[in-house]
Amino acid sequence: MNDRQQMTTAEPVDVPTTSGQISYMTEVSESSLFRNGKVFTRRDLDGSDDSYVGVDAEELTVSIGDARCLTGEERRTIGTHGFELLDQPLADPAIDFYDHQAVVQRHYPECAEAVRAATGASHVFAFDHNIRSAAENKAARRIKGGQQVQGPAHLVHGDYTLTSGPQRLRDLAKPPGLNDTVRSVLAQGEALLDQAVVDRALGADGRFAIINLWRNIDSEPVQSEAMTLCDGQTVIPEDLVVFEIHYQERIGENYFAKPAPGHGWWWYPHMTRDEGLLIKQWDSAGAMARSDGAR
Repeated sequence: MNDRQQMTTAEPVDVPTTSGQISYMTEVSESSLFRNGKVFTRRDLDGSDDSYVGVDAEELTVSIGDARCLTGEERRTIGTHGFELLDQPLADPAIDFYDHQAVVQRHYPECAEAVRAATGASHVFAFDHNIRSAAENKAARRIKGGQQVQGPAHLVHGDYTLTSGPQRLRDLAKPPGLNDTVRSVLAQGEALLDQAVVDRALGADGRFAIINLWRNIDSEPVQSEAMTLCDGQTVIPEDLVVFEIHYQERIGENYFAKPAPGHGWWWYPHMTRDEGLLIKQWDSAGAMARSDGAR
């Protein structure tokens, strides 16, 4: 039995599925877990990317399960599968998501509390966000006091790697960089986290995770460009390709993915503004982190 078969749990039966187009790196792309300078882009202060280097992508048709139909023990959870849907009505329904200061000052605390309640974490710190809209990106709309609105991210990816997950935590104990959204609420030279918090999290008895809280910010349910999620149990290290993001003062990393028949794809149709989707991007207690990608 190979690693993927050992990691994959039995899928529920009789779940409605739909066919969708997924953009992967090509199957012949070179797998990588650590930075090698082969696949990258440069990101400007607006959050927009230059042309991609080394990216060879292909679209494949996959079967995507309707996760809304799962109940009881079959529900997708952030602890087991890496994502989970929350009933999460906005505390401030009138908030303008195209106003940078409103989001950072009023919505960040709400996000942090939602993650804390869902995970039981002792401390949660919101540190970044991105607004994505196909229509507003095409219209080159800018966020008031912030960056340009970005389009949907179509290529299969995870936001952090074996290197960039821990490094991002370390960076939060330093004054924010030019692309960091929390710059606007911190004093000059101030860091979001105390060094002691970072040291404890990175210590032998510590644990930290990086979790996205994705939300539909429109008054209508999502009708297109819906978020599609891959069950983390169905991905193995050999599926991954490091993607470097060259900022002005640092290099970030994501993982792109190559296609594999064992990938389990899910979605939540017609997400509304009153729902939040947790997506785990890094967990220091996860199998990848604990084995340094050996499995």
